[in-house]
Amino acid sequence: MFKPKYNITDKLLSQIKEINSLVIKLNQQRFPNIVLMEFEKTARAISAFASTSIEGNPLPLTEVKTILKSKPEHIRKSEQEVLNYNNALINFNKKLESLKTQLSLRLILKIHKQVTQNLLPKHQLGQLRQQPVIINDPKINKIVFLPPDVKDVKKLVTELIEFININQNKIDPLIIAGIFHKQMAIIHPFMDGNGRTTRLATKPLLAKLGLNTFNLFSFENYYNQNVTNYFKAVGERGDYYDLKKNIDFTTWLEYFTEGIIDELLRIKKLLPNINFNPDTQLKPYHQKILKHIKEDNFITDKDYAKLVKRAKATRALDFQKLIKLGLINRKGKGKSTYYILKKI
Repeated sequence: MFKPKYNITDKLLSQIKEINSLVIKLNQQRFPNIVLMEFEKTARAISAFASTSIEGNPLPLTEVKTILKSKPEHIRKSEQEVLNYNNALINFNKKLESLKTQLSLRLILKIHKQVTQNLLPKHQLGQLRQQPVIINDPKINKIVFLPPDVKDVKKLVTELIEFININQNKIDPLIIAGIFHKQMAIIHPFMDGNGRTTRLATKPLLAKLGLNTFNLFSFENYYNQNVTNYFKAVGERGDYYDLKKNIDFTTWLEYFTEGIIDELLRIKKLLPNINFNPDTQLKPYHQKILKHIKEDNFITDKDYAKLVKRAKATRALDFQKLIKLGLINRKGKGKSTYYILKKI
């Protein structure tokens, strides 16, 4: 049975509280769906760039965006890595919307197959490794970690998944996601694609935070800013069997939550500065509608008329624009018509 060792330090507790506070504040903001869709594409590009860059992919972000916008005719390995990660993210976001994201071995293997498609031999796609692996430090050209033996890989992954699913409603989702992330790195269950698979599989666990703008979230970006620190925090040095009883997740969890804060602050800074075009720009009178609904749960045309000096026909157009942008819903008919925020 997998029983991770960690402590809830003052630093970790403080960072968890800050993350929850940021999530609440971000969820109070509302933006047109058409704008969020564009920024979701940008977030996917950042994630695909960062997660593959961590593993040594040389493509800059500008080229990654170009590749995702227009698929190359002749695809290089570096381009295939980016395309695979982006496609896996698209599939994931759809599952998050339908809440079909229960962690399982099958899901992890499916993710691995997606991120390594056309990069590994077919018999290794979506399959746990059948050969021993070693972790080298290229800077010193020495072996620094020996992962578990092949015979133990499936058992260790299965025990990790059981721990996650049993404790999802008992332990904070940040702790759950962080533990999963590091333990997967330790087990190193695949011949290649371990990092990309693990970072993708961590996303549905982080989605449990309840962030409405989760599709704009690129937590991989923080790791890519200092890859050395990331590998130092997530990895271990030595032989797994000598270390396993004493592996402590505390320092990693502090680093992990620190990265989540960094990304949430990036999103917080990004969203208010969205450059709306004329079709999506919200005027002060549109904001008054949204503010009134947030305070009173609904608004009628009569309520709106008290807030602004606009003709009845113009007020109707204001409501229509917010409906078109996916921000509000219309309820009732005739004189009983009222408007509420659209559920996300």
